[in-house]
Amino acid sequence: MQKRSVTVFCGSRAGKLPDYLTEAAELGKSLAAKDITLVYGGGNKGMMGEIANNCLANGGKVIGIIPKILLKWEAQHEGLSELIVVEDMHERKKLLYELGDSAVVMPGGNGTLDELFEMLTWNTLNIHNKKIMLLNTGGFYDHLIAHMQTMLEQEYLYSDWRERLVVCNTAAEIISALLADTPQNPL
Repeated sequence: MQKRSVTVFCGSRAGKLPDYLTEAAELGKSLAAKDITLVYGGGNKGMMGEIANNCLANGGKVIGIIPKILLKWEAQHEGLSELIVVEDMHERKKLLYELGDSAVVMPGGNGTLDELFEMLTWNTLNIHNKKIMLLNTGGFYDHLIAHMQTMLEQEYLYSDWRERLVVCNTAAEIISALLADTPQNPL
């Protein structure tokens, strides 16, 4: 089944390893090549800027959603296909979830983790059934993956987290998982 759009959650900072930006650039190019609209937080810095700029540079469509409070912090992207300015973070997250057929979570900070766990929680509660993919560039999420496994083993999860989250190590794996009809987790 062809995906029309994907919401990407990632950092507004570049991170320490060059591979983070490399994978963001590759994912942006690949989304454009597959004619998949990128929906993201609307920033022009860090990984946000990298994925958006590469998608746009390769003819892709990019929709950014940014709350008023972050206009200065994340330096909203002025060259997007569409930039939606919303009142607050809650409205931003709601639109990000609604506009994407699936979600990709790349390296990022507290906000990225908040978005990941809200998507997983909503999936568990059957609020949505969107495919959620985690880009584990350079092992960035290894500790988090181990913690989710601990939550499962200690019986704090209602189902195996691997049924809800596809873990990939590269942008190419993300594209393959995105286009697959069923999740294929490489773990």
